[in-house]
Amino acid sequence: MSAMNSDNAAQLIEAPDDLDAINRLYRERQWSDGLPIVPPTQARVLRMLEGTTRRRDDVVAALAPGFANATVENIAINAVMAGCEPAYLPVLIAAVEACADQAFNLQAIQATTNPVAIWVILNGPLAKTLEVNATFNCIGEGAWANATIGRALRLVLRNVGGALPGEMDRATQGQPGKYTFCCAENEDDSPWEALHVERGFAKSVSTVTVVGAEGTMNMNSHSKDAAELVHVFAQTMIHPPSNEYTHGGEPWIMIGPEHADILQRGGIDKAELKRRLWEASKMRAGLMSGRDLQRVLDSRTDELGTITHDTLLPISTKPEEICIMVAGGPGTHSVYIPCFGNSFAATREIKV
Repeated sequence: MSAMNSDNAAQLIEAPDDLDAINRLYRERQWSDGLPIVPPTQARVLRMLEGTTRRRDDVVAALAPGFANATVENIAINAVMAGCEPAYLPVLIAAVEACADQAFNLQAIQATTNPVAIWVILNGPLAKTLEVNATFNCIGEGAWANATIGRALRLVLRNVGGALPGEMDRATQGQPGKYTFCCAENEDDSPWEALHVERGFAKSVSTVTVVGAEGTMNMNSHSKDAAELVHVFAQTMIHPPSNEYTHGGEPWIMIGPEHADILQRGGIDKAELKRRLWEASKMRAGLMSGRDLQRVLDSRTDELGTITHDTLLPISTKPEEICIMVAGGPGTHSVYIPCFGNSFAATREIKV
């Protein structure tokens, strides 16, 4: 059976031919996320490696906080453990590359006390080919690709990056998204250009985007008025104990197709929506606690100048840093996804 040694290099270990015993072994060695794993036998890992043309010993990235090398092979081992199909391996390789982007700030995400999970978003033709869910329950259960891709990335960050809970991973509570958090954008039902096109890629290209997400907040509004939707979305974004207002972050909103259609028919495109949300979500600094306001002074004085209790703090340094994507099925729901504050999403092309 394949595993990783203390240097995170792949190695073969002997294990009993018993699923319960193997899972006990993986729990004891802290290689598991707490859920049952698929044993990464040599045959399964070799089959997984058939999903890419890259060499098994290619180094994809050095992953914080342990800064061990994530090779194609040890990514494949974790993909097997999570239950991935070989066709998912190029997605994981691209996601690992994206996580190592300097602007993503993986070191902080992996070691923070904040409840940050890494949200994986697929765009382009491959999302459909792999049947990554973009509609009903897209960030919930029920889709094999969503569940196993998100889980596999988390296992790589744990087993290669070294982010073990209570050790390098210092999350006070954590969140369920740290098991798996993955979906595709619902490009078919979006009135706007796709997320990856907005981020500089051709529509025909398949990409993966990683986001440092702190959680989700349902926005259930039955309004059919675009201006009202902007107002209630902005009011949802305002919260004083916030990393985003403290540092100037990158908040995300997953717009449901029904809400996106209302906004578009109301003359609000994606750029205008960002501008309006940025203005409407400004928060009076005095709503923060004294210590939290001091953190704002330390972090944002150079950006904003003199900050008093009456200063209106923008949630990000500029409107363009509010990120919008369309996903979900029919229904009067959108989702606010606050970010870590010290992290900016990274996107990579998926290459076989």
